[in-house]
Amino acid sequence: MVRVAFYTLGCKLNQAETEDMSTRFCQAGFRLVPPNAMADIYIANTCTVTHVADRKVRHWLRLSRHRNPRAMIVAVGCYVQRAPEELISITDLVIDNRRKERLLEIVSDWLSRQQFFPHHEHDQLEATAGHNIARVRSLIKIQEGCQTPCSYCVVPRVRAREISRPASQVIEAIQEKVAAGFREVVLTGTKVGCYQEAGGGLKQLVERILCETDIERLRISSLQPQEISPHLLDLWQDDRLCPHIHMALQSGSETVLHRMGRRYSLCQYQQAMDSIRQAISDVAITTDIMVAFPGETDEEFKQSYQFCRQADFANIHVFPFSSRPGTVAAGMPGQVDGRIKISRTHRMLELSLCSRCDFEHRFVGQSMPVLWEKETFPGSGLYSGLTGNYIRVFARSRASLTNCIVPAKLTGFWHQGVWGELTGENSD
Repeated sequence: MVRVAFYTLGCKLNQAETEDMSTRFCQAGFRLVPPNAMADIYIANTCTVTHVADRKVRHWLRLSRHRNPRAMIVAVGCYVQRAPEELISITDLVIDNRRKERLLEIVSDWLSRQQFFPHHEHDQLEATAGHNIARVRSLIKIQEGCQTPCSYCVVPRVRAREISRPASQVIEAIQEKVAAGFREVVLTGTKVGCYQEAGGGLKQLVERILCETDIERLRISSLQPQEISPHLLDLWQDDRLCPHIHMALQSGSETVLHRMGRRYSLCQYQQAMDSIRQAISDVAITTDIMVAFPGETDEEFKQSYQFCRQADFANIHVFPFSSRPGTVAAGMPGQVDGRIKISRTHRMLELSLCSRCDFEHRFVGQSMPVLWEKETFPGSGLYSGLTGNYIRVFARSRASLTNCIVPAKLTGFWHQGVWGELTGENSD
């Protein structure tokens, strides 16, 4: 059996697409193995949002070639869309976003033409190790593409056309996931809030999902402040919608937001947060923050830091500005010195940790339902899972908790999350 390893970088949309691609390969008779295992085919679903993502892709592709010189090496996705010439020399195939849907067909055709034979030297070892994927949470693509570029963003160059998946296909996909045992689905896309098809927008789609499927938990991957409305927030009256909203801020400085080309003000963002918290109890609001955008002064960074501190985010994803070829920001004056960039990143990361701890502390002493994912290490009896509002919980159990929704009393901080005490037959 031909072994295939997928490696995914980037956003939840990329993760959703890899999930779809790997399912198709399994159905066609291929065997999935981990990204760093011995494989016959290595496929990188690439991201090109930062130069770091580009570098990680190239490193993995070269490492895969070294691991098995006879293997087929494939790069697909956004990096290929932007700069295929940078990947051709280290791969056998490059497949851009326009052809990604035909990946299985293209790979199968290449294999037949090359008279490819799989290498079986490590099969027995891998059969013993296994490669089991717990069917807990699935990412479902409902939309892709963006035609309103921010000044720093390369995504509109690699996913320009805005396409919404028909609601009937989304419903069918979720029903298949439920039948396969998944307990939670995450709706994802480039701009999820821009979902639009004949049956309506995002609100109408979510209403249909809640009405026509038996999914136990539903998440929306991200929203923009201008997409938050009372009618949309009314949907959270159904407790299957997880009380977690990711809403990218990017900067807490009004002047930096303007240079970024973001289509909201700090006032609009604050109003959106207030509306969310009024409508959804115990909600986690998480965000993205970019530091050291071109021209960012000490005062502008201070403004961004102060806004984030008072916003009470449940978590902040912090990343330094990365210049992307072809974007407006790449040619802006005032590129920030590397040492200042590192210093500001560290300061914002410290704030992110404090914000997460403050949010989690509010729930210590409470019992909350947790969707348990898997043992952190086989045979350890130590499980990890997520609450509806995205708190990472750890607990010990004699019985398997994988893919179960079992309450735990949160007792205190533990490693990168909170320790939970189970009650009843699952308690240690």
